[in-house]
Amino acid sequence: MARMTHPETAPYDHGMLDTGDGDLVYWEVCGNPEGKPAVVVHGGPGSGATPSWRRYFDPARYRVVLFDQRGCGRSTPPVSDASTSLAANTTHHLIADMERLREHLSIDKWLVFGGSWGATLGLAYTQAHPERVSEVVLVSVATTTRAEVEWVTEGVGVHFPEAWAAYRAAGRPRAGERVVDAYARLLADPDPAVRERAAYDWCRWEETHVRPPGAQLPDDLGDSRYADPGVRMTIARLVTHYWRHAAWLGENQLRDGAAQLGAIPGVLITGEQDVSSPPDPARALAANWPGCELLVIERARHGLGHPGMSGAAQAALDRFARP
Repeated sequence: MARMTHPETAPYDHGMLDTGDGDLVYWEVCGNPEGKPAVVVHGGPGSGATPSWRRYFDPARYRVVLFDQRGCGRSTPPVSDASTSLAANTTHHLIADMERLREHLSIDKWLVFGGSWGATLGLAYTQAHPERVSEVVLVSVATTTRAEVEWVTEGVGVHFPEAWAAYRAAGRPRAGERVVDAYARLLADPDPAVRERAAYDWCRWEETHVRPPGAQLPDDLGDSRYADPGVRMTIARLVTHYWRHAAWLGENQLRDGAAQLGAIPGVLITGEQDVSSPPDPARALAANWPGCELLVIERARHGLGHPGMSGAAQAALDRFARP
């Protein structure tokens, strides 16, 4: 079992942030209104800011801001609707949303806490606005380079050859077409049945590579959130959209930019057995980030389910909460 986390607290404030270009971003604040500001950057893209994130923070010491990135969770318009355009849904738009939200809440600096895709966005925001970040805590670190996207959509198939073959066949890539591009094409098909099947097959592959090698994959999707077709479509559309564009970041931009973050304390937590987001990007970041602490958790895989991962995250947040 994961390490016990702090008691869950209900938000004391929430609202919809008008981005100015048609999107409304849901946000909420919990904890101590006078506490240390922190922002949660959820993964996916498309997972939404679930209540479990709140429990990593001491509610007496932190003022915790959570938000649903464009098009997912409680933000509108939902990208589960095929008519919702993704043109204004990029890393740079999300960075701007975070900065607009910080200003809206009159926060000078905040701690950035994120995981997986949230590590990419959290790092990109920090490098764009280092003067607004007090500390950084990231888990299951990914930087969404083209090499990482190629690994998670193609290369990692060496660990799951049968599942990868089925995933690739379902994507029906054309000659010379990458699998991620093939799925993006199917998810934009005029036929709803084609879109829904592509979302299901994509999410099944997502479940496969976040599991440890050798783990049994259930006959149906095991993650309860995938029971909702809207959630499947949201995650499939957003993940393929961001991955096929390598998050609109220069290759190794985040790794190289880490050299400028020496004034910001950082903790990077990665799983030794994480085949979805292997430890190499975290190691490269730590090597370039003066004073950054790298924790490679033995026998841990992707996410915060392993007690070593959740324990390290909470320990870092508790430490940074001290005056």
